[in-house]
Amino acid sequence: MATPVKVYGPPLSTAVSRVLACLLEKDVQFQLLPVNMAKGEHKSQEYLKIQPFGQVPAFQDESISLFESRAICRYICDKHAEKGNKGLYGLDQLGKASIDQWIEAEGQSFNPASSILVFQLAFAPRMRLPQDEKAIKQNEEKLSKVLDVYEQRLGESRYLAGDEFSLADLSHLPNGHYLVNVADRAELFTSRKNVDRWWNEISGRESWKEVVELQTKASS
Repeated sequence: MATPVKVYGPPLSTAVSRVLACLLEKDVQFQLLPVNMAKGEHKSQEYLKIQPFGQVPAFQDESISLFESRAICRYICDKHAEKGNKGLYGLDQLGKASIDQWIEAEGQSFNPASSILVFQLAFAPRMRLPQDEKAIKQNEEKLSKVLDVYEQRLGESRYLAGDEFSLADLSHLPNGHYLVNVADRAELFTSRKNVDRWWNEISGRESWKEVVELQTKASS
């Protein structure tokens, strides 16, 4: 029996939930280990050995330690190519290149604006921090431009990297979930026909429903 990989961090973290969704898609056993960030556990000397920047997630596969959620997801898909969703990271070089370019688009274009919105609209109220209305407005405008590009792309193909669900789509789930379900910004998605169709498909996957269940348990 294979030893479960270890994922350190709370499922409410967008980066942690990205890794969890990937593991579930690939049908890879994992152990989710809590990191109490309020108590500074992510800055402990022991934790910094596996995540030198003191962030979440950290990931261990026996003697291997990794950080950065997108890199972890690629590793999982490459190591377990024959498990679960076999095409999650493409089936050939061209498929992988297409997925990689849209993962880059998510990381460089979608993530910066959506992360600020998620923090300002979903997390700041919980933390009793003041909201920055200027930042909210600016980043809504930035994200709208990104989603306009997605709208065109998703009119040409079912998913971002082609006609099959991939890591490129999965990577959008964490921030998208908070925007739609917590931050009251569903209109960013629903106002665009192709983006709306795509979002409903990817957020309805069983793997993501399981992640949301883990988040619900963690917040209750």
